[in-house]
Amino acid sequence: MTISAKILASGPGWRATEVTCRAGPADPSFEERHDRVCMAVVLEGTFGYRSSRGVATMTPGSVLLGNPGDCFACGHEHGVGDRCLSFHFDPAFFEDVVASIPGGTRLVLDRPALPPSALRTHLVIAADAAVLSTGELEEVALELAAGVVGVEAVGRTRRDARSKRIEELVRWMDEEVERPLPLHALAQIAGLSPYHLLREFKREIGITPHQYLLAGRLRRAAALLRQTPDPVLEIALNAGFNDLSEFNRRFRRTLGCTPGQFRRRSQESRGSARLVAAEALAAARPSARRAAS
Repeated sequence: MTISAKILASGPGWRATEVTCRAGPADPSFEERHDRVCMAVVLEGTFGYRSSRGVATMTPGSVLLGNPGDCFACGHEHGVGDRCLSFHFDPAFFEDVVASIPGGTRLVLDRPALPPSALRTHLVIAADAAVLSTGELEEVALELAAGVVGVEAVGRTRRDARSKRIEELVRWMDEEVERPLPLHALAQIAGLSPYHLLREFKREIGITPHQYLLAGRLRRAAALLRQTPDPVLEIALNAGFNDLSEFNRRFRRTLGCTPGQFRRRSQESRGSARLVAAEALAAARPSARRAAS
């Protein structure tokens, strides 16, 4: 099996699933059908997504969209694998979200995807963190649904040779995000002029190469803050920031807190999750002993 799905949490009208795909260029794509409103945040990897609403290149930070009944297929033409946090909403739940957003009227998602955006970097980081701390998933689900309703999607539905070049470049950028990558160097790798790269990248991905790199560096830094005890300066350098003050400024502007505050909150969240699990286990033990007796 090239796809595995793990249900992380669910509630009245919604479900969150971590979907990991190991397919590559040699694997065929199969047409499937969305059974509920679907919004999937791409956490890792790059792939092509084709639905009855159009075609999109999915990269980290993109949000895949689907309506109940929409047919779709995913393909990996230039790399192997991806990982997404997928949310599915009952139509009635989604209708309540739409009704709560000022100016929200559309119950049908007209685009196949939302491109990565610096304005949503905090949401992608929150989604990645929520995979490990499932207590936050309901909040992420609601914020994601509201954000999709409230934002005007930018993108296009035509793929050609240049869009494939951009897809290959994005995958390479994800692996080398900590390196200095000026526009002229990226253009040379893509085989385009700097002007054409800037135009095609923004049309395909929705933001500029520099904005995409900044978002990727912030995601990497957030992961290192959660997963390691390394000093903030070391994390900033490992994520591709050459200046600590710039890192602190961009991190706070995007996430609304300092790197140190983010790390403390992540540790407190993991501690609360472990406490809940321990209490549940302790509560289950007397029942098990009574059953055994």
